[in-house]
Amino acid sequence: MQRVFSGVQPTGDIHIGNYLGAMRQFVKLQNDYSCLFCIVDLHALTVPQDPEILRKKSIELAGLYLAIGLDPKKVIIFVQSHVPEHPELAWLLQCMTYFGELGRMTQFKDKSKGKETVSVGLFTYPDLMAADILLYDTNFVPVGNDQKQHLELTRDIAIRFNNRFGETFVVPEPMIMKTGSRIMSLTEPDKKMSKSSENQYSKINLLDEPSQIKKKIMRAVTDSENVIRYDPENKPGLSNLLTLYSSFTDISIEEAEARFKGQGYGTLKKELADVIVERLSEIQNNYKNLDLNYINEVLKEGAEKASSIARVTIERVKDKMGLLPIK
Repeated sequence: MQRVFSGVQPTGDIHIGNYLGAMRQFVKLQNDYSCLFCIVDLHALTVPQDPEILRKKSIELAGLYLAIGLDPKKVIIFVQSHVPEHPELAWLLQCMTYFGELGRMTQFKDKSKGKETVSVGLFTYPDLMAADILLYDTNFVPVGNDQKQHLELTRDIAIRFNNRFGETFVVPEPMIMKTGSRIMSLTEPDKKMSKSSENQYSKINLLDEPSQIKKKIMRAVTDSENVIRYDPENKPGLSNLLTLYSSFTDISIEEAEARFKGQGYGTLKKELADVIVERLSEIQNNYKNLDLNYINEVLKEGAEKASSIARVTIERVKDKMGLLPIK
C-alpha cells in the first residue's frame, strides 16, 4: 500500500482552514493509504515557544486528530520529537543541501523579514521537513500551495542523494485538494486564514463555541453589491464564504451559487454559520469525550510504530554515506 505522510505544528488554534485544507482529507486517505500523521513539535521551535503551552497544544492537536475521525488502528499518529531519527536524518540531509537552496525559501524570507535576529533552525527547517517525509518512504504528501516549494526541495534532495549514493529514497509526490484547499481570512479575504493572526474574527477555530462561530461569520467581510456570485478577484470575501459553504456541504461552487441566487448575503451567512456549527459540534463532542490516558497511549504506540520504520531508513542512509555501524 502506498504511503502518505503529513505533519501539523502544535501552535496556535487549529481552524477551519487547517481542517478543510488538510485534516479532513486525512480522514478520507486513511482507508486507501498507509498513513502517518505527525505532530511536528520540533518545527514549532524555530520561533520562541512557551514550554507549557507547547505541551498543551501538542496534546490538543492529538485529540483533534482523533476527534475528526482518524482511527489509530488504521493510521500512525505520533509526536515528531518522540522519534529521534527525525533530527538525525535532518542533519545528514543538511550536508546534502546547498546554502542557496535554503536561502530561496519563500517562507524563510517571509518569517525573517524585519527581524533583527533569526534562528538557524528557521533557516534549515526545510531539511527537517524533508527528513520527516523521506524517513517513511513516503509516496504522497498532502500540501497546500504554500508548502509546494518545500516539497520540491525535498524531491531535489532525494534525487541528488539517489544519484550520488544509489537508490535510497522514494521521491515523494504532492497531493493537492482542488476545492477548499485555500481558505481565506474572514476579515482580510485577500490573505490566507492563519493560526498566527491576532484578529480572532479572521478565523473560526475547531473548538470555538457556536455563538462565536455565528458572530464571526456574520461579521465576515463581503462587498456592497449584495449579489451572490463566485468571483475571487472582484468579490474575494463573498467567494470565500461560497467556498466554505461548498466545502462543508460537499456541493459544488456552482450549486452553492444557484442555491442562494437572488438572496442577500445575510441568508448565505446564516445558513453557512448553521452548517459549520453542525459539523464542528460533532468534532467538539468527540474531543470532549476523549480520555488523556488514551491520547497518551495512542501517541506512545504511534511513536513505536513510526520508529520501527524510521530506524530502517536511517540505517540505510548512514550505511550509504559511509558512517560506521555499531558492532
